Amino acid sequence: MTDRPPFDLGPSLLFCPGDRPERFAKAAERADAVILDLEDAVAASDKSAARAHLAAHFGVDGPAGRDRELRHRTVVRVNAGDSGELAADLQMLVGTGVEFVMLAKTESAEDVAQVASVLGGVGVIALCETAAGVVAAEEIAAHPATVALMWGAEDLIASIGGSSSRLPDGTYRDVARQARSRVLLAAAAYGAAGIDAIYADIADVDGLAAESADAVGSGFAAKACIHPSQVTVIRSAYAPTEEELEHARALLEEVSQHGGAFQFRGAMVDAPLIRHAERVVQRAEATGAD
Repeated sequence: MTDRPPFDLGPSLLFCPGDRPERFAKAAERADAVILDLEDAVAASDKSAARAHLAAHFGVDGPAGRDRELRHRTVVRVNAGDSGELAADLQMLVGTGVEFVMLAKTESAEDVAQVASVLGGVGVIALCETAAGVVAAEEIAAHPATVALMWGAEDLIASIGGSSSRLPDGTYRDVARQARSRVLLAAAAYGAAGIDAIYADIADVDGLAAESADAVGSGFAAKACIHPSQVTVIRSAYAPTEEELEHARALLEEVSQHGGAFQFRGAMVDAPLIRHAERVVQRAEATGAD
């Protein structure tokens, strides 16, 4: 496992188009972190203008330039290495103090290194959303600049030649589930965070809630979203109930009194269950549920 900066942005990451500066502040207010997007959300003809908007946002007189806490919670998604836009994206960010950059369509550790070589010290969130990226997830996660891995469903299926990541009942196809699991396992194996993909059906609150609950239970540190209304659903899934939090804290108070496995409220407790309890407390802190 490689030492790297912690991913501490909270569970809800809200995408915001990089060419809509009037939305930047609102998006940051609604979510734990905002992802200002220079890639898919911006038309090719508007890329230069979007970069100018971000440069102003991170500038000395800009909101993220003046506010260190806001800057910390602001991720910039840059274009893929083969897009012809990445070099300009990275040059625009030099000297801005941006802390997290999400690299679209990451397919190798060399892709991560390209970002890190220009923006020294930046934490790279590698977006594994192609077949090549998913297959290389382990080497991508191993790079010391990688702080998190996120997977993307629809770009992945497009890269394979499919037509949809989901079945008619709304559940993921097997290949998408395999990719989701592989990216999460790769991230965990190398001490990076796992970020779950967006849920495209904005009106399907129940579907988002179920998928968010599964993300929590599976070990994803966060879930990305595309609409402010989805933030509350995601945060609710990550926030433990009062009963869960009370149980976790009471269990952890007992740990110092025992040298190994012990019985707590009628159940046997060992190291994995202690780590589960610690994670519940961490989630409470991240969502303000404590």
